[in-house]
Amino acid sequence: MDILNQLMQGFATAGTPINLLWAFVGCALGTAVGVLPGIGPATAVAMLLPITSQVNATASMIFFAGIYYGAMYGGSTTSILLNTPGETASMVTAMEGNKMAKSGRAGAALATAAIGSFVAGTIATIMVTLFAPVVAEYAVRLGPPEYFCLMLLALTTVSAVLGQSTVRGLASLFVGLAIGLIGMDQITGQARYTAGVPELLDGVEIVLVAVGLFAVAEALHAVLFEGASHGSQNKLSRVSMTGADWRRSVPAWLRGTAIGAPFGCIPAGGTEIPTFLSYAVEKKLAKGEHHAEFGKQGAIEGVAGPEAANNATVTTALIPLLTLGIPVSNTTAILLGAFQNYGIQPGPQLFTNSAALVWALIASLYIGNVMLLVLNLPLVGLWVKLLKVPKPHLYAGILIFATVGAYGMRQSAFDLVLLYAIGLLGLVMRRFDFPTAPVVVGMILGPLAEAQLRNALSIGEGKWTVFLERPMSFALLGVVLAVLALPRVLKKRV
Repeated sequence: MDILNQLMQGFATAGTPINLLWAFVGCALGTAVGVLPGIGPATAVAMLLPITSQVNATASMIFFAGIYYGAMYGGSTTSILLNTPGETASMVTAMEGNKMAKSGRAGAALATAAIGSFVAGTIATIMVTLFAPVVAEYAVRLGPPEYFCLMLLALTTVSAVLGQSTVRGLASLFVGLAIGLIGMDQITGQARYTAGVPELLDGVEIVLVAVGLFAVAEALHAVLFEGASHGSQNKLSRVSMTGADWRRSVPAWLRGTAIGAPFGCIPAGGTEIPTFLSYAVEKKLAKGEHHAEFGKQGAIEGVAGPEAANNATVTTALIPLLTLGIPVSNTTAILLGAFQNYGIQPGPQLFTNSAALVWALIASLYIGNVMLLVLNLPLVGLWVKLLKVPKPHLYAGILIFATVGAYGMRQSAFDLVLLYAIGLLGLVMRRFDFPTAPVVVGMILGPLAEAQLRNALSIGEGKWTVFLERPMSFALLGVVLAVLALPRVLKKRV
């Protein structure tokens, strides 16, 4: 009952006209971002992070949540009509959705994608509502040794799975940890690694790092290394579903939600694994003529299941972010930076110290789901027209937004130099397949892990065995070793 009362208070906050406006703008912008190939939610949120200096925390988080959600909805439009996924999560949707479009069933494919996203998003949001406070309540009981091991687990798992190579992921992580050390020591007050530059005494702004690595690097990479892309658009039929489509889609939506929801809570490589897994399940369960449609005319289950798995994963990823302060994807890593920009640290205390904000954010997810359903069904034609925006204009706009936003934070020319230096670093990392998310995760969690490590050693009177003497921290260290060692062992056995 207490959860219900807090959720109602969250709806009262999220339902104010100004917050509803921010939610709508975020959902519309997120959908547009999802439609445009190559501009993912991480880039959009990073590019808009500087607005956190001008907007109150609740409105800003509702806005970013709208972008986060909307991008997952919008990616299916180009996958189905153009066979060009706007997001990597929509790759599976393109496999069957585009074949449906070519056989004259684009409308049914778009409808099942939008409604499936709504169903999965709503169910997953209910899970966030019910389980996030429970996880937070349990996490409060953890001490510094457990928190350090938990952060160590987050650092290693995110680095190991967000990229093609564990070594490259860990290299990116150490870059982030090094950037996080710049500035004043938390305990002694001594300057560290500032090279005598006064602007670095307060450390490097997370906003600059996120915008540089994602938005600036994305634009530079597109300009320097990506050629012009062309797609053949299929005729758009009326966005609706027949009775048979509904009967085939509903079970697929539920199965996709069941597959995707657990993956959101763990750093298991984003939405690609659950969406491919959902597709495999639907293909395996299909019988007779329905099975024959896979890979030929296009099977509606192959669109419904993966889209539901995608949105369920994206939504439940907020549970570890809000309750433990652990991001499990590129976008949640940048959202963590947005929280920190307001001096708010996601974790067990968030539900106590910032209860109004977190429940307004959860309530906005319900509202955003309805808004996105309304936006995606009638306005598909409008989103498709966004594809006509020339890429040079698009990326020039991104660079302008990034530059003006970064300069507007402190009106510092040094920040602009730093922004483009980080952008060039991101370009090199992107070119040589080094994942960029571990840099942001390392920069944010590194100083926090350092503080918990010092506190844990104080509790253990300087003895490192304190991590082995406590059952929870010992178990977490075992999981860290398993994350690093198991993939190599399994690869050798295969």
